[in-house]
Amino acid sequence: MKSQLSAKTSEQESTSNAVGMLPTEAQKKLQCWIRSRHLICSGNFFIFETVGYSTVDRFSECITALGGTLISVEPVDKIWMGDHRQVLLYRAKASLHNPCHKLRQYWIKYGSFRTRFDVNA
Repeated sequence: MKSQLSAKTSEQESTSNAVGMLPTEAQKKLQCWIRSRHLICSGNFFIFETVGYSTVDRFSECITALGGTLISVEPVDKIWMGDHRQVLLYRAKASLHNPCHKLRQYWIKYGSFRTRFDVNA
């Protein structure tokens, strides 16, 4: 009985991972990152900055769900969190294949030209 339960749960997990994220959910997450100044628009690209690599993975899922492509992820800098701890700042660059996407209009209305991690901000 226990082996049948574990087989069912692993089967359910694999089907839920195959489905991915819905586009409406992905767009809501990206809008939240625009308002919190983690995500900016630069030309035809979206630039995402964060200190957690797992967040970069979620950003990649969102971009893929909307039909876009993650172009690059690179560690940019080490920033101080408190007095004794430094963390890596990651910058992800992505492109949505539709140039007139609603997300760009949302960024024009609610976004910023600088992320929250910019020194000059």
